[in-house]
Amino acid sequence: MKPGASNRKSAKRKKKAAATELGRLSTEKTNSASAGLDRKSALEIARIINREDAKVAGAVKHALPQIAQAIDLIAGALADGGRLIYVGTGTSGRIAALDAVECPPTFDVDPRRVRFIIAGGNGALAAAVEADEDSRELGQQAMAKKKPTGKDVVVGIAASGRTPFTVAAIEYARAQGANTIAVACNPSSPLGKAAHVSIVAEVGPEVVAGSTRMKAGSAQKMILNMLSTGAMTRLGYVYGNLMVNLRPKNEKLAERGVGILEKAAGLDRLTARKLLAAAGGRVPVAMVMAKAGVSRATALAAIDKARGQVREAIAIAKLK
Repeated sequence: MKPGASNRKSAKRKKKAAATELGRLSTEKTNSASAGLDRKSALEIARIINREDAKVAGAVKHALPQIAQAIDLIAGALADGGRLIYVGTGTSGRIAALDAVECPPTFDVDPRRVRFIIAGGNGALAAAVEADEDSRELGQQAMAKKKPTGKDVVVGIAASGRTPFTVAAIEYARAQGANTIAVACNPSSPLGKAAHVSIVAEVGPEVVAGSTRMKAGSAQKMILNMLSTGAMTRLGYVYGNLMVNLRPKNEKLAERGVGILEKAAGLDRLTARKLLAAAGGRVPVAMVMAKAGVSRATALAAIDKARGQVREAIAIAKLK
């Protein structure tokens, strides 16, 4: 046998095994509901996609117990000074990035507390960097740069549940003591087995076979919405069902802040606008001032003592 021939045969066997494994995944199968899609009218295509999308919420519903478990893990980590770190590749990585970057303006949480890793780095947000997702080494390196500890929770997202980059990142984080969560669309996956908590939304075959930016992507977005919103709500960064910790940095958000004060504090619009100005434009401060009948300084001190939890801050301020 020629030098290197054995290695080449081994590589071919591995590729064949990987292709066979991929073909077994429900997310990679052909969807009979969209057969002949290229011969359909625009309205027929829209109807087919809509019917398939309607299945996503049901698939996510089956995973609610695991989602609730993950919410409590994340809330506990953030309350203890830890971080929520998302990791994914391609569509999954972009969805992770979207959820991470929207947490600070929505809940006024420190951007350093909710982070994301995407294979290929930030450049992969705007352009596909597909090769990196096959590298376990790159996944480990990317996670190592975040220096995960036992205080952190790391969430790996992969529709297939077998992406080497993401699996290796989760394995590394777990070895460092971090709590780990898997979000996948296929059961019994390597990612699910690597994590402490496995969230599986079995959405089935895509309208365009293998295009997991579709139903699988929608399921992942819904789940991450639940994880971040659930954790922040448990931490007290939502008052009732109001986005009380938003940052009113533009006109739309400033008006939303005024509206929140109207609803939550029972104020008319003019009074709410004046109170928000007196609070330095900070909705939580205005809420505490209104609900507890205290000065801005007292409200600020109460919010600081309550670590940003508005309902708790109101209770503290009332004792002053």
